[in-house]
Amino acid sequence: MSRRTPIEAQKVDAPLTCSATFLVLTINDTVEASRTVRSTLAGISSLAKNVSIRDLNASFACTVGIGRSAWDRVIRLPHPSELHPFREVKGAKHTAISTPGDLLFHIRSERQDLNFEFERQLLDKLGDAVKVVDETTGFRYFDVRDLLGFVDGTANPVGPSVPESVLVAQEDEASAGGSYIVVQKYLHDLKAWRSLTTEKQEAIIGRTKIDNMELEDAAADAQKAHKTLATIEDGDGNEHEILRDNMPFGSPGKGEFGTYFIGYTRRLWVLEKMLERMFVGVPEGLYDRILDYSTPVTGCTFFAPSATVLAGLGDD
Repeated sequence: MSRRTPIEAQKVDAPLTCSATFLVLTINDTVEASRTVRSTLAGISSLAKNVSIRDLNASFACTVGIGRSAWDRVIRLPHPSELHPFREVKGAKHTAISTPGDLLFHIRSERQDLNFEFERQLLDKLGDAVKVVDETTGFRYFDVRDLLGFVDGTANPVGPSVPESVLVAQEDEASAGGSYIVVQKYLHDLKAWRSLTTEKQEAIIGRTKIDNMELEDAAADAQKAHKTLATIEDGDGNEHEILRDNMPFGSPGKGEFGTYFIGYTRRLWVLEKMLERMFVGVPEGLYDRILDYSTPVTGCTFFAPSATVLAGLGDD
């Protein structure tokens, strides 16, 4: 009797680090480009080891996400059941836009030089098979705060809840061990945000600013806080968590301040419902007021297949 090869997930639940690079690429539409990408992805574990060995205490990790178009053109395996391009969400005032992206590399560690070296070696291997469409370097800001001054990621699952919330299981056996990813790059209007009183900022976020205490929910028909709109329940009242690994980024000299949102989930519909609640509003029109100060300039959806699937991509 043959044994099924054990499925090894990518390190989607790697610990929060001091530094991260978010690299989004498109793949050129040639046979040679597809071959180069497949062989590079198959060897991603070896490439990561080659860099991480330089400092085993730096918590280096790289997660690879693949978009729907690239999945069909390059991967040539049955696509995950929920995978599709990022769907624009248009509210009365704000829009979650959709932008190009075939590959995502979420590179993180305690040392930016390791992230830099991994990215350099990765792009050397990919060569002219790809085009960089976005490269964002994030950093930890004080006690895991965003540039708006609030603690970010408080609602993340912990312990045994992480794989339950993040990794696809028996509901899509061919994609088991993988995770859906949504990324958005938000730019903040810090001047306008800082013009608000602390109390108004806290009402928008739904938590206190200094000690991160959760505030009471608003009435059912009233304006809801960000933390309430980002809480997703199914028809039976079960709450579904996602794993956020957001990072602040910016350049004071350029007047650029932002948050790179990245969410991992077992069920893509959870993240899509979250965006609908934020941008359209609940009830409709009462959108997330944080969007008056934070504007998304990118929007992509990917699937991070298991490490086992990635390693097999070199077997043409």
